This record gives sequence, C-alpha cells and structure tokens, in this order.
Amino acid sequence: QVQLVESGGGLVQAGGSLRLSCAASGRTFSSYAVGWFRQAPGKEREFVAAISWRGGTRSYADSVKGRFTISRDNAKNTVYLQMNSLKPEDTAVYYCAARPGLVVTTVGEYDYWGQGTQVTVSS
Repeated sequence: QVQLVESGGGLVQAGGSLRLSCAASGRTFSSYAVGWFRQAPGKEREFVAAISWRGGTRSYADSVKGRFTISRDNAKNTVYLQMNSLKPEDTAVYYCAARPGLVVTTVGEYDYWGQGTQVTVSS
C-alpha cells in the first residue's frame, strides 16, 4: 500500500511559480513511478507529468513542457512538481498518483492517488 499526500497549492498571479510536493508512505515507494494529473471544473482529469522510480525517465504533457519540472527524492519519499510561468489555464486541482513499473500517462493505469491540492492562477 502507498498513501500519497499533496501540498504546495495556492493562489498565484499569472507568470508566477509554485512547487507542489507529493509525500508518500510505504516502504516500496522508491520502486513506483509517480505521475501528476490535474482536473479543472467541468473537465476530465488529465496527465501533467510523470517520473520513473529512479528519475531517469520523465514525461510531460505538451501544455506544460518547458514550464513544469518533475523531480523526486526517494530518501524523503517525496516527488515534486515545480511550476513556472503559470497561466490561468493551469488552474485546477492537482493530484499525484503512483504505480509500480513504467511511466505511463493514462489516468486509469495508476493504482494510488492523493486527495489533491488546489492551484489557482489569476490573470
């Protein structure tokens, strides 16, 4: 079992930055791929970024490439999402999720989910 808790969300002006954290419990977290997803009101949950268990493989949605960076510190059981140059369209609830094995971008392929953290970007 893996339990995930997101933090770091908030209200920021367009062009600003936030860093989200995903803290995990569970001895085997370091062997899991972790993804960040987001869901805006009235929209489906969508992939944002993902990282392999060693950090050697990273994947990003086209909409965030060059602005967001995913990283992990397995010693701290934490995955981060650094978000720069934020836009109003980035406003959503952000979730982290974990799965054993390879990095994938599909919502349904992740086994464990956090409760989410709200990110609001004002124009």
